[in-house]
Amino acid sequence: MTARIIDGTLLSKQLRAEVAQRAAALAARGHRPGLAVVLVGDNAASQVYVRNKVKACEDNGLHSVYDRYPAELSEADLLARIDALNRDPQIHGILVQLPLPPHIDAHKVIEAIAPEKDVDGFHVANAGALMTGKPLFCPCTPYGVMKMFESERIPLAGANAVVIGRSNIVGKPMAMLLVEAGATVTICNSKTRDLAAHTRSADIIVAATGKRNLVTADMVKPGATVIDVGMNRDDEGKLCGDVDFAGVREVAGYITPVPGGVGPMTITMLLVNTIEAAERAAG
Repeated sequence: MTARIIDGTLLSKQLRAEVAQRAAALAARGHRPGLAVVLVGDNAASQVYVRNKVKACEDNGLHSVYDRYPAELSEADLLARIDALNRDPQIHGILVQLPLPPHIDAHKVIEAIAPEKDVDGFHVANAGALMTGKPLFCPCTPYGVMKMFESERIPLAGANAVVIGRSNIVGKPMAMLLVEAGATVTICNSKTRDLAAHTRSADIIVAATGKRNLVTADMVKPGATVIDVGMNRDDEGKLCGDVDFAGVREVAGYITPVPGGVGPMTITMLLVNTIEAAERAAG
């Protein structure tokens, strides 16, 4: 068996075309969707992510504001800027790129963003609402993974799902979305005693740890769906995920590649969340 590859790049293009149509419809009514992206410091990876987010906005009819500050920016000044963006009717989504410099409390910054503009879905109000199945916004990466399941018509109700990783950004919200879809979910982490014992019985595996080749072919049930959220570098410096793609591809039923899998979906769902925020604001 060779797994079917779930092409995140192709699915992203389809979803972004829908975003552009919705943005045009809003603009025709005098409501241009706006996203503010805030970057503090000179983290090279963050600069790339932010550049891609801003470009995605511009390419799909969204207004984008990019605030770039030196690493020395005070927490008070950052909070003041967020307060101004909260009150700006032209801005429907606010994204503060993580990580922040160590002297700034990331939790305090996230909580300062108005929940109705929290298009990352990280605010406690949105995280809590996700627990009840009624979030204003789903975090972008797990939301993108759910769209991948939907696009391939992968049955989730009654499925055994294993999520590897317990971060607030991917692992926990991913588990909640799968639970809401009717799956039986196990969350594994670095303290899990026998990871393979859990994954071998899983119909769905979502790996989100940042540990290269953590999931190998002998850990996967034949025909399972394997979603690789990891972003690492191999010995040659090439991008790779948490899954041994070459080996697992010969066992799994569906698999996402790195790059070209979950990555493009994350920015796309940010655009979707921003459109949804703008549509709510427009009534």
